[in-house]
Amino acid sequence: MKTITILGATGSIGTSTLDLVERSPDAFSVVALTANRDVDRLAAAAIRTRAKRAVVADETCLPALRTALAGTGVEAAGGEAAVTEAAAMPADVTVAAIVGCAGLRPAMAAVEQGNTLALANKEALVSAGDVMNAAVARHGATLLPVDSEHSAIFQCLDSALADRVSRIILTASGGPFRERPLDAMREITPAQAVAHPNWSMGAKISVDSATMMNKGLELIEAFHLFPIASEQIEIVVHRQSVIHSMVEYVDGSVIAQLGTPDMRTPIACALAWPDRMLTPGERLDLVKVGRLDFDAPDLERFPALALARAALEAGGARPAILNAANEVAVAAFLAGRIGFLEIAAIVADTLACYDPAAPDTLDAVLHVDREARVLADERVKERVA
Repeated sequence: MKTITILGATGSIGTSTLDLVERSPDAFSVVALTANRDVDRLAAAAIRTRAKRAVVADETCLPALRTALAGTGVEAAGGEAAVTEAAAMPADVTVAAIVGCAGLRPAMAAVEQGNTLALANKEALVSAGDVMNAAVARHGATLLPVDSEHSAIFQCLDSALADRVSRIILTASGGPFRERPLDAMREITPAQAVAHPNWSMGAKISVDSATMMNKGLELIEAFHLFPIASEQIEIVVHRQSVIHSMVEYVDGSVIAQLGTPDMRTPIACALAWPDRMLTPGERLDLVKVGRLDFDAPDLERFPALALARAALEAGGARPAILNAANEVAVAAFLAGRIGFLEIAAIVADTLACYDPAAPDTLDAVLHVDREARVLADERVKERVA
């Protein structure tokens, strides 16, 4: 039986993870579950799984959590520090599914315990890739990707032949606006942007998919996860989301991982590794799919991709600035304060006006993140005015 902690247990990744854990009660013992402020869903999950501890990041929700868990034997805690403490509890697998830079400290806490970290929080490697990888090596932790694309690469890349890899091919659905003319994209609403055609995701990630910033962040994440140069990572639009990514070797062989678009598949790969576990997802029917299409991404309509690649190649603090500015801009878009095309513009403006030294500690990364957010928010206010 594996012990497991789920950070962000009430989000889309967290609930998918819980679904798998609860289908295999003899395989997993839950150590801790955390959420931001969804007390009802957190308490219900903690009770169902007999978790040792449930933690809500918003400390004002702690009294309600204590009431919901009274008499159950589940310990209740609240506050950001308590989330980090839960992440530091010994566990065979810690699933990092907190969205955004809020997940950085908890992810690092799990790494510092030498836990296996099943990483769904891409911002951890985007903003602090060098710092995180150094900590993984220092503490003997294991980093397993949960993103469907990086899980696909992980499954296709033979670590013994890493020096024989010529290309990693990241596939992208292209989001809901892959065929919409640039002029028409100015009128895109938040409701339209969160309606992804293939995947069920949270609002922020859905908007990132719509701008294709999500793929830019995954580009940076892949660079930190796998032993390959940035110029060897290619992005291809594949609208069916059947091939989740590919690895090409020097002999021309291309190995792909295929499956239906169900996040429980890559989550299960990380939870069971190095074994495999049964999942309830729909099985792939290639005859029913019928065809697989591929296109080059349009960098004019999706400038976020070019911004992300430039940030990766520049290195230093640039990826952290990119991520922070994007989070601010997406939040402003979802709140109706800015237009869809202004998201990438605000990220570009923030990158243009802030270029600090490369951060070499987690605290330094978080300082860059805070400063970039202030500057990005100023850019938002300028555009609103």
